[in-house]
Amino acid sequence: MRQKALITGASRGIGRELSKVLAGAGYDLILICRKSEEEIQALAGKLKKQYGIECQAVLCDVSKREQVEMLFEQTGDVDVLINNAAVSYVGLLAEMTTEEWHQVIDTNLNALFYTCKAVIPGMVHRKSGKIINVSSVWGNVGASMEVAYSAAKGGVNSFTKALAKELAPSNIQVNAVAFGVIDTQMNACFSEEEMEILREEIPADRIGSAKEAAEMILKILESPAYLTGQVITMDGGWM
Repeated sequence: MRQKALITGASRGIGRELSKVLAGAGYDLILICRKSEEEIQALAGKLKKQYGIECQAVLCDVSKREQVEMLFEQTGDVDVLINNAAVSYVGLLAEMTTEEWHQVIDTNLNALFYTCKAVIPGMVHRKSGKIINVSSVWGNVGASMEVAYSAAKGGVNSFTKALAKELAPSNIQVNAVAFGVIDTQMNACFSEEEMEILREEIPADRIGSAKEAAEMILKILESPAYLTGQVITMDGGWM
């Protein structure tokens, strides 16, 4: 039987590429996004036709507990959970509103609590399951002008390590990937000049691709079950 994977933030960037990579690897998919209904439905239809898998597209704001609970009532148990949905805020902390702070923390960190709480009972019952959380190098070292995002991703890293210890006796692996600069729409707030300065700081001398990020996540899914509780950094040697 094919395994079923649920991917949040699947309509663009890493999530979109991961949907293609996992479909090619034979996973049935549940693709989640907050509002891009046309895009996510079109992607699901394309993957079903191209790879002969089951692929369901669902709108859900994973920062809202009630919506996540309704989501899993609709989709049922999954074998793999990829927490990829994220938002960023670039600016001085002193100028950030309370609403903007909560949006970043709710989407990047609280959503993990909602989704993991929903999938854990089924995984524990089956004594199998994999959870991968998409993190950032800023969760490792922090970034000026991105305090809320750094705090959230630092929380993701600690959440990953702690939950892995809790679930290891049930043969459930929990890992995270801390990505560096990846070519996605999240970087649209930066100018070409700013992106060039970033590129020059990276020893690999280039920005990572969303496809490379997706392939890294697949490698972790295919890794031995003894790999758990790890925050794996993929940043071209940057940090």
